[in-house]
Amino acid sequence: MLEPDPKVVRELLTRYATLQIAQAERHSPITARELEDVSYTLCVMTGTSEIRTAVARADVLLARKSVPAGRAAHTEGESGLSLAV
Repeated sequence: MLEPDPKVVRELLTRYATLQIAQAERHSPITARELEDVSYTLCVMTGTSEIRTAVARADVLLARKSVPAGRAAHTEGESGLSLAV
């Protein structure tokens, strides 16, 4: 299976988080539509059908790509924190 470009995944996760915050602060039909589009794209890129699963898979992908060669990836990020909101 092909893996998505980590840079693109990171950009989508950032956009997803930004839209989630914007929607929580003030509901907007335009923001809702953008959030739906980004969520769909994340699901397609990660081969999932649910956004929570897509975000989790994206976190794992980014964590694996950020680990230097020879080190085991046993945490989600260097600090053990999730890489996405």
